[in-house]
Amino acid sequence: MGNMLVPRYGGGSLTDLPGSLLAALGLREPNALAIEPADRICLFLVDGLGAELLRAHAETAPFLSGLAHRTLTAGFPATTVTSLCSLGTGLTPGEHGMLGLLLAVPGTGHLLNCLRWTMPDGLFMDPEEWQPAATVYQRAAQAGIESVYVAPAEFEGTGLTRAVYRGVRYLAAEAPDDRVARAREAMRERSAHVTVYYGDLDAAGHMTGWGSEEWLRRLGIVDDMARRLAEGLPPGSALYVTADHGMINATEKIDAESVPELTAGVAMLGGEARARHVYARPGAAKQVLEAWRERLDGKAWVVSRQEAVDSGWFGPRVRDAWLGRIGDVIAVPYADVAITAPGNHPIEALFTGYHGSLTRAEQHVPLLEVRT
Repeated sequence: MGNMLVPRYGGGSLTDLPGSLLAALGLREPNALAIEPADRICLFLVDGLGAELLRAHAETAPFLSGLAHRTLTAGFPATTVTSLCSLGTGLTPGEHGMLGLLLAVPGTGHLLNCLRWTMPDGLFMDPEEWQPAATVYQRAAQAGIESVYVAPAEFEGTGLTRAVYRGVRYLAAEAPDDRVARAREAMRERSAHVTVYYGDLDAAGHMTGWGSEEWLRRLGIVDDMARRLAEGLPPGSALYVTADHGMINATEKIDAESVPELTAGVAMLGGEARARHVYARPGAAKQVLEAWRERLDGKAWVVSRQEAVDSGWFGPRVRDAWLGRIGDVIAVPYADVAITAPGNHPIEALFTGYHGSLTRAEQHVPLLEVRT
């Protein structure tokens, strides 16, 4: 069985970073990561830049690899929607409720895709109802600090952005050069809290695998962006570079829609290939748990909802209101296995790179620092 890495909530996870950054800017927030004071802070968020992945290809990212660094855990599941919400609220997944990519909306019999913000049959979920907690950007605004978010225009106004980035001034920018320029301009205008997002490294990893030629090309772009962001820092500023998760390349895929042992008693299949939320039919939870454990023995940790909660996967506590979003059974591979659902999610089934689990490669993210 693989070595399980339960996230270090409370002093070593992404959840602890946003409050620490605000504390460094002078707000009365918990500074669990002991970030030193700064007049202005720029956070460069690179989707999919796992610490283990960066370490394996240090020569492709010489600037990043030469920075002062430490390692954080992403949180569970190690996936974009969960980590962005942890960074956007400073809360654990169990508190903010963004507990996976595809989650049951209790009482509806449907799943919400928390990345695309879609539900079947034309149904819609209000982002502020799904994620009602105040964001760190709203808290900063109350203290007179403007937060700026630099990212592609396609994400502006989406359900996910409304759920996790409420309170930012959104600056749309497409090309890497444009994102660097907008961020540097915002810092010069005395915006004290700037976040720059880059998602193409993750996209390359999904399609061609981390370590592939295309992935390495994107890593080089990330390194150059970080270098130029650092060069543009005004005096008294700090740049931090981090990621939302790492990644593994799958060597085996298990089709959960066609294996009889994995379909019996299952009402809905949520989560994603490395962190499956399995929703059982009424009265079938025990049967599903036993069947999935037997079929995935030697490949995955398979636990009940209560076992995951009690083990602290989602944080020290999970709000009662969010419990129904969690699968009756959670299947988390530790081998290089993807649990796919080609019928409902054909593109995901074609991926090479995946993330979500409790392995070092997926959980460990870097926290790199530059100061002026």
